Amino acid sequence: MLVGKPLYLRGGYLENSLNFNEHGKLIGHSREGSYTLSAIQIDKVRLTKHKVELEGARYGLHFLGALPYEDPTKALDRVRITPAKKVVKLTIDRELVVKPKKKKESGKNKKGTPGVPPQTAAAPQANAAAAASAAPSTDALPDAPAAATASVPPASTAAKAQPTAPAAPEPGDADEAKAEMAAAPPEERPADPNSVTTTLFPAHAKKVLTDALDQIFAPGLDDRMMAAMPDFWKLYYQAVAAKADYRSKDPSVLRQNTVDKKAVLVSKFEPESNEWAQANGVAGMSQYHAVIGPDGKVGEVAVSRPIGFGLDENAVEAIRKATFEPAMKDGKPVAVMINLNVSFRIYSHRTEGKQEADDKAPNKPAQPTLPGPYSVQH
Repeated sequence: MLVGKPLYLRGGYLENSLNFNEHGKLIGHSREGSYTLSAIQIDKVRLTKHKVELEGARYGLHFLGALPYEDPTKALDRVRITPAKKVVKLTIDRELVVKPKKKKESGKNKKGTPGVPPQTAAAPQANAAAAASAAPSTDALPDAPAAATASVPPASTAAKAQPTAPAAPEPGDADEAKAEMAAAPPEERPADPNSVTTTLFPAHAKKVLTDALDQIFAPGLDDRMMAAMPDFWKLYYQAVAAKADYRSKDPSVLRQNTVDKKAVLVSKFEPESNEWAQANGVAGMSQYHAVIGPDGKVGEVAVSRPIGFGLDENAVEAIRKATFEPAMKDGKPVAVMINLNVSFRIYSHRTEGKQEADDKAPNKPAQPTLPGPYSVQH
């Protein structure tokens, strides 16, 4: 089911050591990120009595500039982002299968008392009956005092007749199984022993594990993966399915070429890269559609030409924080859809140091001021 298959990690967990309970729920906390950083390949599986241990590597999806109507799967790279000699480790607790104990037979065997022949085992009962018949009847002695009718048994017989303390109940099968689990070496114990359940049926434990795997991994971009994506990715994949570019469903949203004055960016716009893109040299240009309302605020955003590696999320976040001068038509502000091209580049300590040195250089000429809303503030 797992080894060597291209999978996605549901939830977008970014940590490289993850523990899940027997129902596939994350134990503890983890950073969460883009699905484009959540591709997983499992290389090793170790099945123990209490848990499943998985080892593999994380992959990032790098889109190579395909438009929605151009089948993005043919312009997509899966790049290993787990460093060499490092692995992603995941553990999944297992429901514990217990075997019920066989009930022990009572102290008496079918033929009599153990170790005593059947004919001798019945002898005490016969002797007791004979003694009872030989004892004088109290009815024949009406004048005898009541105390005289009670005979004192021998000391040995009295000791046997004393009631004994009830035996402590034997621990149940589940309790013994959990005690065994607690006594196991730390590396073999489940991550969350308190939530582990027990069952008598291996088939039920197998189903619990299969359901947990389905909660953790996706074999592809299935409906549940799509439902968990942000809207800007949903709109992109809707366009991919329709083999058409994004169009706003709101008829009042106009295009830039149909208005008298176009919407203009009036704030700084600089999306950040991330550690995975920098480490793997992922840079380039991506494109997004954004609806700019009559108030100059950003409404719906859709990916048009993704780049992947979690950079699209950074771009959309920067777009949503930006402010615009609204478009005008017939003297009134109107909503329009614009295309925004975003460039990501590779940073290095060398270039950063050079830039800082340039900024501190004496007699450095002032930066030119660009006209209008494209002015850059330093």
